[in-house]
Amino acid sequence: MAKGRMHSLNTILIHGGIDGDERTGAVNIPVYQTSTYKQIRLGENTGYEYSRTGNPTREALEKLTAELEQGRYGLAFASGMAAIAAVFTLFSSGDKILISKNVYGGTFRILDKIFVNFGITYQFVDTGDIAEIEKNLTKEVKAVLVETPTNPLLEVTDIAAVAETAKKHGVLTIVDNTFMSPYLQRPLTLGADIVLHSATKYLGGHSDLIAGIVVVDQEELAQKLYFIQNSTGGVLGPNDSFLLIRGIKTLGVRMERHQQNAGKIAEWLKTKNWVKEVYYPGLPEHPGYKIQNRQADGAGGMLTFELKKKYDYRIFINSLKIITLAESLGGVESLICQPASMTHASIPPKIRERIGITENLLRLSVGIEDYEDLLADIKQAAEKAEA
Repeated sequence: MAKGRMHSLNTILIHGGIDGDERTGAVNIPVYQTSTYKQIRLGENTGYEYSRTGNPTREALEKLTAELEQGRYGLAFASGMAAIAAVFTLFSSGDKILISKNVYGGTFRILDKIFVNFGITYQFVDTGDIAEIEKNLTKEVKAVLVETPTNPLLEVTDIAAVAETAKKHGVLTIVDNTFMSPYLQRPLTLGADIVLHSATKYLGGHSDLIAGIVVVDQEELAQKLYFIQNSTGGVLGPNDSFLLIRGIKTLGVRMERHQQNAGKIAEWLKTKNWVKEVYYPGLPEHPGYKIQNRQADGAGGMLTFELKKKYDYRIFINSLKIITLAESLGGVESLICQPASMTHASIPPKIRERIGITENLLRLSVGIEDYEDLLADIKQAAEKAEA
């Protein structure tokens, strides 16, 4: 709990940031669907000039997400990738960023295809190995970007250890906290400098919006990011800001159900002879189990499993009746994807194979349906998939 905080996280989800509309008494922040604002007189305004620069609905969301992550400054963007792009814009030609070795494909793609054109380079490292990070912290490195748990293999990184090592070298620690959400993990409290979210996922929670969030605690970083946000203009619109605030109100109850279901399904999957491997940091045998328990308040709702070779993943996926084949994650409905051809298709095949993203690897975003129905759906699909 942050210094001076008077309420629990579940209460902040409902009343954090700007609570209601002071002028009218509306319990929800209104959608300020406007592009511009009447000025009082030349050189004097009400605090708002133009909605790219500032909008009351977006401001309420930004204050709420900052409070949830126990930071001081939040910024809302039109997508998770817009948020990541804004953070990478902090860096200059000649700078290098170390990234988790099975990072989200979109993060890899924007570095490999876009920012490389501006002289910003990257290097894959095992962020779970502090010695490997330290060995690669050359003078060109300006940041370490961590996903924990990673997408899709759910490897766990010790955020505090990475942040401590990075700080010794004057390097920023960036954490993509999408999988955990601030309900389960708050990287700024562990020493991270920047927290990222694809708010499309758990924060929104209903597969009905696209959004990105950045939270920082340092004023200098916040000013730089705000300048980038205002200058490049990839801001979140007021209606989606409203929807995201609404989604966040149920984050606590949703995350509890997500991870309750995921834990039961992971335990069940590991007993099945058609499953080669289950990746879920809530399993005691998971290599990152102890670190996960130390730095987070749960294991989350994401799990990945690999079918044995004699089971056809295509038939398995096509046979599912409740679980939906789709990109994305974190919604109330269960979604499945094949990372090799979907979320991580932009990563070269040789790299995918090296890090373990095989054709039979399936990523499951466990929803809040009745878990017994989900088990029955998976079971009947596996029976049909046997060659």
